[in-house]
Amino acid sequence: MKKILSLTYILIGALGFSQVGVNTNTPTEELHVAGPTSTIRIEGLNETNNPLNLGDKQNSRVYADPDGDLVLANVPADIGVLFNPANYLEDPLDTGGADSNQINQTGVGTGYSQAGWPRVIGPGNSTFTLTRPAIVEINYSISYNIYKSGNPIDDFHARTAQFYVYLRSGSHTGAIVTTDYDGNPIDFAGNPGALGYSGNFYTNGSSSGAGGTEGFDKVFYATGHDYVKLGPGTYSPMFSGILFVANTAGTGAVKMQIGPGDDEVIIVAHYYN
Repeated sequence: MKKILSLTYILIGALGFSQVGVNTNTPTEELHVAGPTSTIRIEGLNETNNPLNLGDKQNSRVYADPDGDLVLANVPADIGVLFNPANYLEDPLDTGGADSNQINQTGVGTGYSQAGWPRVIGPGNSTFTLTRPAIVEINYSISYNIYKSGNPIDDFHARTAQFYVYLRSGSHTGAIVTTDYDGNPIDFAGNPGALGYSGNFYTNGSSSGAGGTEGFDKVFYATGHDYVKLGPGTYSPMFSGILFVANTAGTGAVKMQIGPGDDEVIIVAHYYN
């Protein structure tokens, strides 16, 4: 009986004041739920009762239909992870051919070399596909090491290692994508297609001094991030890099390998129509 009376009083109060407050005695709207951690549950929209609820896979967006009813969207999600293979690039050193992952040191800060090769070829491993236009978010972590004829580099010279990612159309051997969906050029420092520039500094000491051989046979990492607007199609992310030193005296044939460790590339599509 108490429950029935309480409900009756609530309904009479709601009709009398035309505004209902939950956790507040001074509602400012017809329904006002107060409190910084307050939530509202609609069981008809939960995963069990509604097939449009995506569960823990991703957020399910709630919309107001023409009648003002709250409903779940039946259109594709606005955001999707399209590409995230494990250890993307080949690990063994390859010094020749199209799949070379070795870069020769230069004495100037220009002259990027394409390097690296997908470890596994195929959809999801070396390519991703857009079915509609999107803003594509690119995140990567690329590994590298520096060596000279298999020996430590103990010349006290500081070096700079720089990288960028670019996209090829159709596969990892396709044409480089040099314009975005709107026809605008994709370019960085005169390198068509360059995205997500990143760079690290590298230095060492003598074999008898502090930090002598610590850089030898060690794997270093560089990370990059960028956005590009792309249309429908299949794409493959690839890399280019450069290793340069200001003082080339006595350095000899120093080289850099791209991909000796675990390399990660994550492609996220942000759809806008």
